[in-house]
Amino acid sequence: MGKRAQQGGNGGAGPLLEQAVRSVLTVPDEALDLALDTGASLLAASAAQWPDVSRALLGHADAAVGRCWSAGWRPADLVRVVRRGLKPVHLALAVDLIAAEGRRHPAAALDRRWQEQLRELEAEVWWPGDEQYLGAFAHRHRLDRFALATAALELLRTWGRLPPIAPVGPAPGRRPRAERGDGPVPGEPRMLARIRALLAKAESTEYPEEAEALTAKAQQLMAQHSIDDALLAAAGSDRDTPAALRIGVDNPYEGPKTMLLDAVAAANRCRVVWAKEFGFCTVVGFDGDLDGVELLYTSLLVQATHALNKAGSGRDSRSKAFRQSFLVAYAARIRERLTAATERTTSAAAAGRHLREDGTEEQLLPDARLLPALAARSEAVDDEVGRLFPKLVSQRVRVSDGEGWAAGRAAADRAALHGRSGEIRGRA
Repeated sequence: MGKRAQQGGNGGAGPLLEQAVRSVLTVPDEALDLALDTGASLLAASAAQWPDVSRALLGHADAAVGRCWSAGWRPADLVRVVRRGLKPVHLALAVDLIAAEGRRHPAAALDRRWQEQLRELEAEVWWPGDEQYLGAFAHRHRLDRFALATAALELLRTWGRLPPIAPVGPAPGRRPRAERGDGPVPGEPRMLARIRALLAKAESTEYPEEAEALTAKAQQLMAQHSIDDALLAAAGSDRDTPAALRIGVDNPYEGPKTMLLDAVAAANRCRVVWAKEFGFCTVVGFDGDLDGVELLYTSLLVQATHALNKAGSGRDSRSKAFRQSFLVAYAARIRERLTAATERTTSAAAAGRHLREDGTEEQLLPDARLLPALAARSEAVDDEVGRLFPKLVSQRVRVSDGEGWAAGRAAADRAALHGRSGEIRGRA
């Protein structure tokens, strides 16, 4: 792990960096190029001063990234913003600055999803000391000092101009939510690990019938897990409250992809709010449901992409109108089938039929608490959405290709419910 920069000891580099950052943050877009050139030239002017600039940058990044955390942003969010608007070198720099700031927080100060995001980003301190960071980064990415200083200022401008957003969990240092269970992913509930494994097999198998059965079992487990949680809450043994997570939804066809996510979320008693300008959706629901929604959405998106690519090689099937209509129809049909599956699974549970984790079913006495408990959880989710997002508007997604619509519905039929007992069938 790299050595943390000491307070002071940066000579004139600290004030120089602050001046350059302040300049690029405040100038209008039409004057940005001049501000970047001026600031980067000053920072890169002296090779002897470069180690001081390196320490000053990492020290400034601690504060800049920390302000983003306080404003509701999370590691994956900051990286997504950079990926959408800047270049690969900015992305590599962003991950490093997030890793550097992360030295301030022990693992116990981070919730499970925060830790998962850091692992997925591979955010690690790889440089030997903070005074050597910029030199090592420049060598690794074949940049001169001016190009690297410019990239750093562009990145800090992008992050520094982000507005506050609704938080989806505690910032580092605030007490993480209590989380249950364990599994292959640290902190992951055992049921979720089984669902993850089933969906991974469904996407990788070459046999459609096997994929259908695996996806069906995954959805059954998700529904039963939600029901079990609701009954625990009804018994007073679980004080869980609604939570939230953010899922990236990028172009092309971000509208239909959001519709698909909303379909999966609604069937699992969650709500979706789309922040189009930042390329993500916030999903609000209970913790176990949120994990399942993320997994199932990702799997169905993979299946939809495969189906779209197989829809035909004709000219019309490659058009934007066809593909947009295909995905809208796919999402609409998935919504119908998932909603029906949830209703059937809930009815079975209310009648006392319970799905064990190993896939077998047992008959129990009907529990009159179930339906009121599920209704209470849905109401709690709606209340949380209203608290986080007091001003919401709806947005329509247009369909202009009838053949694409028909092909999308047919693909959704193949990807979802065909079997008995309200099972979800998936075709990879």
